[in-house]
Amino acid sequence: MVKRTGPTNVYLRKLSHILKKSGKESGARIWIYTSDLLSKPTRERVEVNVGKINRLAKDGDIVLVPGKVLGGGKINKKIVIAAWKFSENAVEKIREAGAEAISIEELLRRNPKGSNVKIII
Repeated sequence: MVKRTGPTNVYLRKLSHILKKSGKESGARIWIYTSDLLSKPTRERVEVNVGKINRLAKDGDIVLVPGKVLGGGKINKKIVIAAWKFSENAVEKIREAGAEAISIEELLRRNPKGSNVKIII
């Protein structure tokens, strides 16, 4: 029997399906790409530190992390960060900097076309 390599988390599979459907309906390939990244096995999933986001983003940017945001490093920019999961330390640092941590579903509701969104891997 073949071992399952995709996500076993029901909520993650549902989010992946919603993103793929939304991407096809709106023609925004960013959601299809994000769905593909979230569908990878756990060991290949994206993990990004707050310091890397701070280094690559500018004030006012909208950043999408198709995985988990970790609390390594410092952040001092007012940006919006959307991710599948956040560590507790990352959420504290993001809020202290005046930035915003939201879910990918919330970003999809706010910006269905996916315009002006940076994906950080």
